[in-house]
Amino acid sequence: MKSLVQKIRNGLSRTRSSLVDGIGKAITGRVRLDEDLLEIIEERLIAADMGVNTAMAVIDVLREKLDHRDRDDPSAVFDVIKDDLLQRLQRVNGAATQPEASEKPYVIMVVGVNGVGKTTTIGKLAHLYKMEGKSVILGAADTFRAAAQEQLAIWAERAQVALVRNKPGADPASVAFDTVSAAQSRGADVVLIDTAGRLHTRSNLMEELKKIRRVIERKQPGAPHEVLLVLDATTGQNGLAQAKQFHEAVQVTGIVLTKLDGTAKGGIVFAIQEELQLPVLFVGVGEQIDDLQPFDPETYVEALFA
Repeated sequence: MKSLVQKIRNGLSRTRSSLVDGIGKAITGRVRLDEDLLEIIEERLIAADMGVNTAMAVIDVLREKLDHRDRDDPSAVFDVIKDDLLQRLQRVNGAATQPEASEKPYVIMVVGVNGVGKTTTIGKLAHLYKMEGKSVILGAADTFRAAAQEQLAIWAERAQVALVRNKPGADPASVAFDTVSAAQSRGADVVLIDTAGRLHTRSNLMEELKKIRRVIERKQPGAPHEVLLVLDATTGQNGLAQAKQFHEAVQVTGIVLTKLDGTAKGGIVFAIQEELQLPVLFVGVGEQIDDLQPFDPETYVEALFA
């Protein structure tokens, strides 16, 4: 079985090839780290979707930390970049105050646009919590797509957890209410609520999500304890716009970044945390049920540059 580091490393192979190999080739044969080379490094950072602000900040750190003696040493360049990027991730993840996980039931509302892997992510999260010995209940509150409920039912069966659902077109907030009620009565540890990613024109998505949140809180004060936003890494900077909208509507507490294994834009992790100050909590690096992994900044940076 592959280790966590190996899974992350494999998932970041395309990003690493573009970023690290690109910088390495640019450095090779250079006498010193001059402004032309710094510009190439900045372009590589932006191409990996780290964002212009992050890229410029990293270049400023390179200028500051590398003296003339180190400017012709490629390993010194990479060491400075790695250390700076790691500190950026740790600042946001370290400052994140997660709710008390001993709260029962621990209610997690999962949001995101259709197609990002939201329902699949919920199934994999259910598996993670089940492997920790927790009892889990899923709520199929995406009632606008029959396929979403069917897909969630398949994942509930695979993860061997309970599922609460209603007929297609039912009020999503009522499904969320019933799910929390069921978890309370059964003494379940964790509730994962699936939500719609796109609604019909008669209904506004963000207003529907706000309603679900209000109903959950009425049923269990203090809940939802987490609101996880699922983003597709392959969308790159477009994901930032999505994140801002969802965060304004339902106060997102953390990001789940999926499809890292299919993108050369793995640097989006840095852009998300720099621009939104939201921690990335999980990353998806494959299709298997155990391919959703808790995000660890040190492991991530090490895999990116290994």
